[in-house]
Amino acid sequence: MNEPTFLILTALAGEPRHGYAVIEDVEGMTSGRVRLRAGTLYAALDRLRGEGLIEVDREEVVQSRLRRYYRLTGAGEQSLAAETVRLREQATIAEGRLRARRADFGGAPA
Repeated sequence: MNEPTFLILTALAGEPRHGYAVIEDVEGMTSGRVRLRAGTLYAALDRLRGEGLIEVDREEVVQSRLRRYYRLTGAGEQSLAAETVRLREQATIAEGRLRARRADFGGAPA
């Protein structure tokens, strides 16, 4: 799973959100490091819907524009949980190797 997909699913794990709210949440989660563009986001949302990982929660009209809210499906929750475990395992390996490296070099940071 690529990082934008992981972040979009994470944003939708908390509550249903519309596209701009997903963009804002992703930016907040990453301290501004990741800023999704609208075209990229909506293409990803369409793909995730097609894969059954998210679905439309509801639609509403705001200032004469349609606002569509998305939510995580059960399959999306399972996929996000599996990726979270995978990332945690990789981070644990990296941390262990960094500790070993520091020990080999007398505690000095690399």
